Amino acid sequence: MPDLQMTGLRERANALFPGLLVAVLIALASRFVAEHYGAPAMLLALLFGMSLNFLGSEARTRPGIDFGSRQVLRLGVALLGVRISADMLGVLGWDVIALVVAGVGATIGFGLLSSRLFGFRYRFAFLSSGAVAICGASAAMAIAAILPKDDRSEERLIFTVVGVTLLSTVAMILYPVLAQFVGFDDRTTGIFIGATVHDVAQVVGAGFSVSEETGNVATLVKLLRVVMLAPVVIIAAMVIRAAAGAGEVGGKRPPLVPHFVMGFIGLAALGVAGLLPAGVTAAASEGSRWLLLIAIGSVGLKTLPKDILNVGITAALFLVAETVFLALFIVVGLTALAP
Repeated sequence: MPDLQMTGLRERANALFPGLLVAVLIALASRFVAEHYGAPAMLLALLFGMSLNFLGSEARTRPGIDFGSRQVLRLGVALLGVRISADMLGVLGWDVIALVVAGVGATIGFGLLSSRLFGFRYRFAFLSSGAVAICGASAAMAIAAILPKDDRSEERLIFTVVGVTLLSTVAMILYPVLAQFVGFDDRTTGIFIGATVHDVAQVVGAGFSVSEETGNVATLVKLLRVVMLAPVVIIAAMVIRAAAGAGEVGGKRPPLVPHFVMGFIGLAALGVAGLLPAGVTAAASEGSRWLLLIAIGSVGLKTLPKDILNVGITAALFLVAETVFLALFIVVGLTALAP
């Protein structure tokens, strides 16, 4: 029996190796270019993968590419939990925490309620608003992992990742100027940047371009938004599970809490309790970055460039509307909290 299991594992590994190897090489290339030229690594991995999309239909590489876009993605999201610590609660204060949490909920609500005006249903509305509200491309991939699949699932994910990454880069440049125009001090500017810019890398870039205090506060606020990934995904999974149970009698319903979310929560709890050594936290955090790069490279390998264009200009306007809503919500909230 053990020999049969080992044979099965070897066969599985051999089937996955070619496709995963391509995705790993894409991740290495995107990280190298990002570090030397300052471009977003996630966007580069996506574009490099799309340039090699013919491999997504090859019999030898497709199993590994499919594995990378699903299982590797889930593991990368789970490892995001190690970035959470108890420090953010003491440094930020409950009023700021409440504002950031409210901003996440309000943005998702805005996306769901206004989606029909733009001609979209709940799948793209939740995917895009969740990505804008929480943590950009990482949130988009986590949410996509629990949404019911159809023939346009991957093109919606690709468009959302590209869209939020580009908008995040624009925000990195514009938001420090906007905060200065509004009259925010360094700490308030950090809260604004951390609560509104989509991706972690751009939050760090925008924050530390103002001052060290702004950069530190912005990073903590951003991590608070990352914390919101778990409850948002759990609630959505419960709703989707209930809908599947109502609409598909006798069918297989999605799990109540996805395993990768349980991993995220478990690692976050250990981090908040201070039970994770610094070396483990650093290694897991870096591992998460690499796994998400491999996953988004795999998604790119399965996508044709024309698929993004099929989503249309209306989807771009929808993403912009969600981004503007979040920024305005936080500006109004910070103004109301000002002494």
